[in-house]
Amino acid sequence: HLKQLLDENGYDCRYASTKASGWKDYVDRDDTDLILIAGGDGTVRKVTKRLLQRKLIDKLPPLALLPMGTANNIAKTVCALDDTDNIVAALADAQPSPFDVGRIGNVPDHEFFIESFGYGVFPYLMMEMDKRKIESDDPEEELKLARELLLELTKAYDAKECTLTIDGEDHSGKYILVEVMNIKSIGPNLFLAPDADAGDGLFDVVLIPENDKPQFIDYVTRKINGLETQCNFKTIQGKKISISWEGTHVHADDEVIKLKENALVEVEMKAGVLEFLMPNI
Repeated sequence: HLKQLLDENGYDCRYASTKASGWKDYVDRDDTDLILIAGGDGTVRKVTKRLLQRKLIDKLPPLALLPMGTANNIAKTVCALDDTDNIVAALADAQPSPFDVGRIGNVPDHEFFIESFGYGVFPYLMMEMDKRKIESDDPEEELKLARELLLELTKAYDAKECTLTIDGEDHSGKYILVEVMNIKSIGPNLFLAPDADAGDGLFDVVLIPENDKPQFIDYVTRKINGLETQCNFKTIQGKKISISWEGTHVHADDEVIKLKENALVEVEMKAGVLEFLMPNI
């Protein structure tokens, strides 16, 4: 259906599934004008990871998204539309916009992120979701289950000591969450950085200290109840972040990584490495 839709809109389309062998050959081709990713955040990460591994990254084609996952956090950042037919129709007039990438130092096998990198209750949530096998065929139900689990975990979570510098300024403290955000939302559609711009060359570092735990609990509770209100957690913009955490787990996008306790991690902004077409009404 998607190939037919693209043909009808004047595109010469080749298709490959990221679940099948050989899909990387499609991404590696140098005669491609546009890579259209149909899927969720995990599919976007898989394709962009392959693109970033290519040697001639200055010749990467632009990307566009058809959101077909559960949370679709990346798509909610780069595309104001969510209807497949409307997105395809709008691609012809869409202009490429830069999309930044976070470079991670001192973490073997995890060199970059495109959504967020962080410590605290979110890696804990991701591990517990996997452990309890929380999933549903209904995306909205799965998001609700994830938010309910996050609420449960947050209530029991003790703030941890964090040594943190952002562009050389000290912001160390005791936090339940520290997220280096490149996009607006994380996890089950929590818009922790509603003003984030994935192409401005700056991270939005969201800090939720021990004293703001009740505010975060209230925000998650409202999301569970279907109330979409903007959060106002402390956010600091920056390009270079040095961070060490009292605990041992961190996440880079949807991957949980175990480090040594208080391991020092350096995060650096790589501005405009990717380009996304951003179709709007």
